[in-house]
Amino acid sequence: MKYPILLPNIFNHPFTYESDIDLKLGDYVLVPFGKSKITGVVWDEFEKSNNKKFKVKSILRRLNVTPLNSNTIKFLNWFSVYNIIPKGMALKLVLLSSSAIEDKEKSFYDFFKTEIKKNLIKLTADQTKAFEQMSKNNKKFRVHVLQGTTGSGKTLVYFEALKNLVKQGYQGLILLPEIGLTSQFEKKFNEYFGFKAAIWHSNISKKKKEIIWSGISNGEIKVIIGARSSLFLPFKKLGIIIVDEEHDQSFKQDEGVTYNARDMAISRASFENIPINLITAVPSIETFENIQKGKYSLSRLNERYKNASLPNYEIIDLNQTKLEKQSWLSNKIVEKVNFHLDKKDQILFFLNRRGFSPHALCNKCFTSYSCPNCSINLVYHKNKNNLLCHYCGFKTLLKRKCSKDGECDFIFSGPGVERISEEVKKKFPNKEVEIFSSDTMNKKDSISKLDKIINNEIHILVGTQLISKGFHFPNLNCIVVVDIDLSSQGHDLRGAEKNLQLYHQLSGRAGRTGKPATVYFQTHNHNKNMISEITNKNPDLFLQRELDIRKKNKLPPYQRFISLILTSENQKKLEMEAFKFKDYLKSKVQANILGPVDAPLFRLNKKFRIRFLIRGNKSMKLQGSIADAIPNYKFSSGIKLSVDVDPINFN
Repeated sequence: MKYPILLPNIFNHPFTYESDIDLKLGDYVLVPFGKSKITGVVWDEFEKSNNKKFKVKSILRRLNVTPLNSNTIKFLNWFSVYNIIPKGMALKLVLLSSSAIEDKEKSFYDFFKTEIKKNLIKLTADQTKAFEQMSKNNKKFRVHVLQGTTGSGKTLVYFEALKNLVKQGYQGLILLPEIGLTSQFEKKFNEYFGFKAAIWHSNISKKKKEIIWSGISNGEIKVIIGARSSLFLPFKKLGIIIVDEEHDQSFKQDEGVTYNARDMAISRASFENIPINLITAVPSIETFENIQKGKYSLSRLNERYKNASLPNYEIIDLNQTKLEKQSWLSNKIVEKVNFHLDKKDQILFFLNRRGFSPHALCNKCFTSYSCPNCSINLVYHKNKNNLLCHYCGFKTLLKRKCSKDGECDFIFSGPGVERISEEVKKKFPNKEVEIFSSDTMNKKDSISKLDKIINNEIHILVGTQLISKGFHFPNLNCIVVVDIDLSSQGHDLRGAEKNLQLYHQLSGRAGRTGKPATVYFQTHNHNKNMISEITNKNPDLFLQRELDIRKKNKLPPYQRFISLILTSENQKKLEMEAFKFKDYLKSKVQANILGPVDAPLFRLNKKFRIRFLIRGNKSMKLQGSIADAIPNYKFSSGIKLSVDVDPINFN
């Protein structure tokens, strides 16, 4: 008998194989492909015949793996069309290194044994109301948004909803935006449920991933806490999806297969016909619009847990208090911080820039050091004593021969967290200071660092936006935004929305246990309205105005954007190809095609980049016409195309 087998590769169709074994939809099989053996899945339709005669090869064997369910197959087919990628690449996201893991003995899953303990934590009246709203229609697809001020106990509400479904034998998925969040979150989960969830992200060992993959597939493992990729695990009986910090830009996968994990989670829930809950303090603009339209249901938590008050805000006008040379902390801020330190408060200095300085310049020859592979400055990391590209990872030493005389004499323009940390140590010499960024917190010792912060053994933190993402620091009652003007610069379509979410999340780290807390903003900007708008207790006012602007200008979520980027090592050849490609697209795609233009980051990893932006109605027809057009265009050698549906950044 003949079967359609989809392979995890760049093919947009299954291949026809034959077998005497009675196979079902979703069965995992091992098949010959070229000179190798490869894992495939029995798919739901045969490849379209092109009337060519081909030899049908035999399936080698069926693998001892629970079949992929038909709803997941439908989701992957849709995912492929929506994101304009081959079906085989969608299947590859499900597999582990292009393989399926066969069932193991039950003892392998003992670590994740599901025995829910009796919980003594009582929900507040506010939380109980939110839980009841969240639990309505909990047996079929619906999108519910739980919007709550930071520190209001949103996690407890969705833990309760998850617990009810796990008790009924369903599996649950909790998506988190950052792997740095998982250790503290895992601890909270264990305390509440009394059993261990499986953790899934890129730093988990291959051996552990194999156990988790098979345990999810055969239903032995009930709960996954994971980053974006966990959305594609082959759940046997998925009953609920929770997307925590749904607004977070980190849910967008920008490399390889591009997709937005939040949006794809909503679609997967729809195909599986299960509930999905989006959790946030400030909704994304897309979620806010769907709430307005009544497409998503909403519950709110307006009070912080145990009635802790939200922090106060204070503006430090840098036009009135002069900064010393090579200093970024005003005397007024030093006074305020000393006041908080005397009260045993923990302090956070916030600056969303890694490293020591974003710009190294020779004082003699005026050479500025940029990356040889990318059109971007190298960032000086003093702790490692090197210049580093944050895009391609290029590293080089600071020591350079000067074209004028001897060695270069470097000056550094602008601060990063290392530079602020250095100044903080000088101003507060008797205090323990720790940098909190992706350079310092994705390491093996990060759990012990978190414990020290929670126990107030670290007095002062200097952090990037990583610190705003869901951490609970009970003693943090003073936040200093070193220079808010830096984060309000630029021409990002989503800049205002990102700032609103960032500063709401950031301020939510302070005053969580009831003590008075203050967020101080240092600024040169005379327009103080910007700060009061992004810190307003009711973010809906800001979001509504932002939505009105988007509607008027036909921007997302009212139109669909699809970004196409052409890359090549040959700049001239790329420019010529881009104009030919535009002429071709104009005849095939009924939409507004903007470009070609140099991408803002016009060179990346030694390749030049030219960008198109396609604007059209929110309909799958747009993706369909692009998907039909691309395979029929023959690009010159050395030119590659990447497609990003619903882009979030425009580099």
